[in-house]
Amino acid sequence: MTLTAPAHAADGARCALSPAARLDAEQARLSDPRTRALVERAGLSGFVDRFPAALCSVRRTAEAGPLLDTWGQALWQASVRRAQGQRPGGDLAAGDDRPLYWARLAMTASLARWEPGFPVDRAALRARFEDASRGLTDNAFSGAPGVRRVFISGFDPFGLDAELRRGNPSGSAALQLNGRRITLADGGTAEIRSVVLPVRYADFDAGIVERAFAPRLTPGAAAAEGAVGTAGTAGAAAAGTAGAADLITTVSQGYPGIFTLEEWAGRSRSADPYPDNTGALSGGTRAHPVTAPGMGPGPEFIRTTLPVDAVTGAVRGPYPVLLNPDVTEIPAGGTEPVDRTDGPTPGSRAVAGGGGGYLSNEVAYRSNRLRGELAPSVPGGHLHTPVLTGLPADPQVLTGPEFERNESAIAAEVREVLAHAAAVRRP
Repeated sequence: MTLTAPAHAADGARCALSPAARLDAEQARLSDPRTRALVERAGLSGFVDRFPAALCSVRRTAEAGPLLDTWGQALWQASVRRAQGQRPGGDLAAGDDRPLYWARLAMTASLARWEPGFPVDRAALRARFEDASRGLTDNAFSGAPGVRRVFISGFDPFGLDAELRRGNPSGSAALQLNGRRITLADGGTAEIRSVVLPVRYADFDAGIVERAFAPRLTPGAAAAEGAVGTAGTAGAAAAGTAGAADLITTVSQGYPGIFTLEEWAGRSRSADPYPDNTGALSGGTRAHPVTAPGMGPGPEFIRTTLPVDAVTGAVRGPYPVLLNPDVTEIPAGGTEPVDRTDGPTPGSRAVAGGGGGYLSNEVAYRSNRLRGELAPSVPGGHLHTPVLTGLPADPQVLTGPEFERNESAIAAEVREVLAHAAAVRRP
């Protein structure tokens, strides 16, 4: 697998890149020089710098998609190897998830500015690059006999208008654990595969969660990965005979100082006026929750099937691991939202799960709704990490010892949670 930026012609002088191309609100943050510094200090600037010339090497429509796949997969693999200490470069801590985020975003900005002399579906090309650079493609389990298979998802940084330097410990853990084998609490071995998802409603509407999880919930996962990029669940389900996950969990950043296993995921969005990374709103509020576009049929609430007792009672680390049973619902026959600490009541409408009404709740609902459809015997749920703190007070200082210690400790405890969860075998 290529671990550096793929080789293409370095001369992009003959290629048109429009400086006037419209960038979205997420890409517009690239104007802050700190975003470039985060990429350079991780040794990933070659991807950003050489990508425009690679685009300019494309001579016809059919070449564009494969090129985006190649570059996306190379960026993902380089970032994984860097996070695991196998690819030295730069002075940022190995586990820092921010360089991948900003490098990917800079490359999508180049794609937006590209002016080829032939027709291209720019949105489809970006989706291919996003999927490849997030671990959705060419990232199947090895299939080693006797090794349990664990699949997790993390998230990009978010809340960047308030603090541009933020990282996301769930994304860091995903990078540090992808492809790794860990020793389980019962002495067995598990292989972990992961993806890092965007904090964007539009991508969820377009089925990125289902594209990520369907191949890992369907026999024939290795063969299915190419099909699921465009064909969705049906393409994955038809593609082969071996290699699905034995356990799944989505992971996101949650509450200060604690890990929580969310007992319930709700079907609704209700987080407005809090925006996603592009500034978009979901259209759902606490008083008026909405169901996301593209959501398949399912109950208002889905309960975790992760082995809660084995995790909350056994994991030892700097942060306690707790079960969160809280939900917000509109009771049957009612019109006002009600907060509950003992789970939903029969016939109620979901407002928020334990993970709230934002995308962390939605990724849990979508993945576990799909799990119930494709592989109901596979345990699944959602894990919230502690909030990653410790950035230096000076906004121009991008990292510091406390920030790096906290990020490392959270990733290590995610690994410990998985080591206990995957050790519990269902009868």
